[in-house]
Amino acid sequence: MALPATIIDTRPGSSGNKFRRKRLARFMALVSRTLAEKSECRILDAGGTYEYWHAFRDMWEQLPVSVTMVNPVATHSPDPRITSIAGDARAMPQFADNSFDIVHSNSVIEHVGVWNDMRAMASEVRRLAPRYFVQVPYFWFPLEPHNRVPFFHWMPVSWRIRILMARDNGFWKKAENVDEAMELVESAVLPDARQLRALFPDARIERERAFLLTKSLMAIRG
Repeated sequence: MALPATIIDTRPGSSGNKFRRKRLARFMALVSRTLAEKSECRILDAGGTYEYWHAFRDMWEQLPVSVTMVNPVATHSPDPRITSIAGDARAMPQFADNSFDIVHSNSVIEHVGVWNDMRAMASEVRRLAPRYFVQVPYFWFPLEPHNRVPFFHWMPVSWRIRILMARDNGFWKKAENVDEAMELVESAVLPDARQLRALFPDARIERERAFLLTKSLMAIRG
């Protein structure tokens, strides 16, 4: 699972943070249901970062929760309740079935590869906890969320390569050659609602809207 660096804007008034806070509020409803049934809530965050949880610590720090983050490379976490381990979201054999209470994943599944890779991650998410919350940017939202180029993900690949080799775009630096451009093109595969339902058939699919358009999708079980 090769993921680009996740950039978390910690400014309280930033538009990205407003969406993330509303999204996390939906997730915290699952945490509340878990804590109504047991004394603690164990969360697995596939592809998460310490910065994300720290930015919204006011929403969870008073609750008996623990977070285990899985990423290709383990990172430092100064909070003892947030653990980072090295792993692959497509295959986590180190964890038995239902090792956690909730699996959380925010803007990750579009980065793990092509359809079979996404299906493998979805299978692990469904296996590892009775509840899960998976968010993904929506294919039919006109602004590509990673490079911030309108309609980019709807363009022919040859056009996308030209754009990426011409300049920096959003979070992506200018590609120096076709190989680098293709790596960027293939690093984010945005699903539509039908694909997300196929990946998570036992979830309800909720929509996050911006400017009356669906900006992202959330697959929620529990």
